[in-house]
Amino acid sequence: MTTTSGTSPVPAPVTPVSRPAASKAPGTDNRPRRLLAVVLAAQFMALLDVFIVNVAAPTIGSDLNASGADLQLVVAGYAITYSVLLITGARLGDRFGHGRVHLVGLALFTAASLACGLAPGSTELIAFRLVQGAGSAVMIPQVLSLIQRTFTGEARVRALGVYSAVIAVGAAAGQVVGGVLVSADLLGAGWRPVFLVNVPVGLVLLVVGRRVLPRGGGVTRDVTGRAAREGARGSDWPGLVLLGAAVSMITVPLVLGQDEGWPWWSWLSLAVGALVFIAFCAYETRLARRGGSPLIAPRVLRHPGMGPAVLRVMAVMAVNGGFLFVLTLHVQGGLGYSALRAGLTFAPTAVVFGLVGLTWRRWPEPWRRSPATVGFVLTALSVTGVGLALKGGGHGGAWVFVAYAGVGVGLALAFSPTLTGALASVRPEDAADASGLLATVTQLGQLIGVAVFGTLFFHRLESLGAPAAYTSAEALLTCMFALATTAALGAVSGLVLRRR
Repeated sequence: MTTTSGTSPVPAPVTPVSRPAASKAPGTDNRPRRLLAVVLAAQFMALLDVFIVNVAAPTIGSDLNASGADLQLVVAGYAITYSVLLITGARLGDRFGHGRVHLVGLALFTAASLACGLAPGSTELIAFRLVQGAGSAVMIPQVLSLIQRTFTGEARVRALGVYSAVIAVGAAAGQVVGGVLVSADLLGAGWRPVFLVNVPVGLVLLVVGRRVLPRGGGVTRDVTGRAAREGARGSDWPGLVLLGAAVSMITVPLVLGQDEGWPWWSWLSLAVGALVFIAFCAYETRLARRGGSPLIAPRVLRHPGMGPAVLRVMAVMAVNGGFLFVLTLHVQGGLGYSALRAGLTFAPTAVVFGLVGLTWRRWPEPWRRSPATVGFVLTALSVTGVGLALKGGGHGGAWVFVAYAGVGVGLALAFSPTLTGALASVRPEDAADASGLLATVTQLGQLIGVAVFGTLFFHRLESLGAPAAYTSAEALLTCMFALATTAALGAVSGLVLRRR
């Protein structure tokens, strides 16, 4: 099959040019592997920053003399801009080239990390955290798109398995790395290495990324030689504005409402955000019917398995975020753990999650039947085990580490196969939309888990009286039962969706 125009036999000498590529042994081209390593390293670094600041927050507050509201925005500012701009970041990659936009986002994230580490006061730190979140929102959606466009068949399934493992391991690893860096107090810098550690890593990834990532603008040539933009679609600015407003109104109260005591404005914002989201859906539906270019292609939402995957990802990320948050509150506030010890508490969950996410496809066939349902059930049992092991204000002994590992296995089985199954067959031209959608759902699930279960923990703690190891453990047990119930609902929904 020729790709040149005309009928002259002159193009025949082109064949020797294609021989080296055709004669290459499978697996000798390491470029796709280097691309995967670069984008997933950047993904991991960005995910760390969602959680790494949690254990550093007390040190930041004392060093910068930050108020409670300032400290909330230092922790939450990143998540706010990250959540709001994810879909926009996905569309930018679709329009200007995923490799190029990924590098731009990585450069912005690295520069903002340097600025955060050198910030002289809380106001500057808040501003730079907002910029850091924006850099992540530009960078992260390109990861899935690049995987979808670079890998096919079984190689794509393997790459997606690594991707899903990196996503959830980043949450727990953020707590571990944050605890290590704060406790180490490198060169007397206190909390600043939490941000500065991103700078050398980001610079290395930028140098390597320029060599291995495609930097074209998505312009291709069809068989007639006419220029055509790959995946070119009109700019849906009204859709971007509506979705950005909806996500902002939902995200801000979820992030700040708990520490503010859920004032009236938080509930009003959630209600208005839901209405704006309904308006966004109605507008996108009408736009698609008119033959326009909606922000998220309707065929992505109609893709087999995408709807159930969205619900399951939301559920498992809510459990993951809630579990990590309330356990952090208990071990640091109730049991008095140091930042380092608190961070290392999550190591079993993070390590096991990563191992299961990378290996579950090689398990015996009977073990891989309904993995998401099994994962939700195991998660429910394991979080209950954590609550019971820590009941009464004790440290749990060896059994609590078994329960931590069980949580890692359960969450991995609920998350990794769901994400891989939903994305393995998504068409490359839909990768940007699917990436932005699932990245947003992942982040919103985490925020919902933190808000809902964090609020439950604090309310239970207040009802029991003065904070202490015993009362904190009772509040934790209540949250673990609630988390188990949520995981059980995820298992039941999985069975119902499977029968359909």
